[in-house]
Amino acid sequence: MKKKVLAGLLGTVMVASLLAGCGGGAKETEAPATDAATEAAADTEAADTEAAADTEAESVADAVDAADVDLSSADVAVFYYTYGDTYIASVRTALDAQLDELGVKYQDYDANNNQTTQNEQIDTALQTGANVLIVNIVTSGSVDASTQIVEKAKAADVPVIFFNRAVEGDEDEGTVLGSYEKCAFVGTDAPEAGHMQGQMIGEYLVENYDAVDLNGDGKISYAMFMGQLGNVEAIYRTQYGVEDANAVLEAAGKPALEYFDSANSDCYQVDQDGNWSATAANNYMTTNLTQYNEENGNMIELVICNNDGMAEGAISALNDKGYNLGDGNCVTIPVFGVDATDAAKQLIADGKMTGTIKQDAEGMAACIADLTVNAGSGQDVMANTDSYNISENVSNKIYIPYATYTGE
Repeated sequence: MKKKVLAGLLGTVMVASLLAGCGGGAKETEAPATDAATEAAADTEAADTEAAADTEAESVADAVDAADVDLSSADVAVFYYTYGDTYIASVRTALDAQLDELGVKYQDYDANNNQTTQNEQIDTALQTGANVLIVNIVTSGSVDASTQIVEKAKAADVPVIFFNRAVEGDEDEGTVLGSYEKCAFVGTDAPEAGHMQGQMIGEYLVENYDAVDLNGDGKISYAMFMGQLGNVEAIYRTQYGVEDANAVLEAAGKPALEYFDSANSDCYQVDQDGNWSATAANNYMTTNLTQYNEENGNMIELVICNNDGMAEGAISALNDKGYNLGDGNCVTIPVFGVDATDAAKQLIADGKMTGTIKQDAEGMAACIADLTVNAGSGQDVMANTDSYNISENVSNKIYIPYATYTGE
């Protein structure tokens, strides 16, 4: 029964046609599924998604009732790396709604981007009776950090469901997740967002090359804002967002992208606090524009961001200089992000942002809730998960698919 809950949320990938010029609209067209999976859920708010699920399939609570699953003894502790991350806030809202519907006891914790704080919170939760742990780890990709949490769960003999932030790097795949039978991970195929963003950027530039090339030098100058050093999602988005765009450009006979600051060999500017924040991108972009601008003939002509929060910050800096105002008469610098947050969708609708990659908060929350039903009722954490996109290499690793988004 539980498989139907998430399966009802999965849909066909919608690949949007590209925006044409300042304030331009967009339309979506169906395309075959990507290798990773089909798009999860339509681009709707959490409440709309929940309402649609009620009409098309059983809700989580209905599925639990129909399966006669007893969750009365479940005591769930949910640990977020920070409440301040816009995407994570969306997951939290959706997951709270799912857990409320299940009627289970649960407690949310905010680590405020501090791994020591999160470890202490996990200790406290276990001491006070938590018997299901749901963890959005602070130190992404660290085997040491995730192993410490698994060992705490093992010692208490409770299941642990990691989500969103990687618990191990590619070179250590399966090391942590394979060390405990009551463990699972719900996240995304990290390279996928970078590949999709790069493809989207390349196609947009091929269609709008002359308009984007403000100084007419035959090349596109870009800025890249990276969310966090060492984070596998940030690494792949930074790499493939450019590499895949270049592949599309070069196939069309266009030159590769050129980073705006030749003195920066990294070819990115990173949020030093690891918060993927609008503030960091705004500060960088504001400073960049004092030297790299139309007056000097070297304007930044493209902005690529690891997430929508950083895209918002960059757009705000551009707005302050009279760009990306969405009035139909302005010069609009193409800005791309990842997440398809509500704020980004509005910026796209207003003609201030060009595109993003949807990371499905509602789909992720629904999947976590499904595994919580298993964990909280004493079943195998990965029971009845045939409908999910499960890693070929790690049997307890579930991927929630990405999708392109350029407007309604």
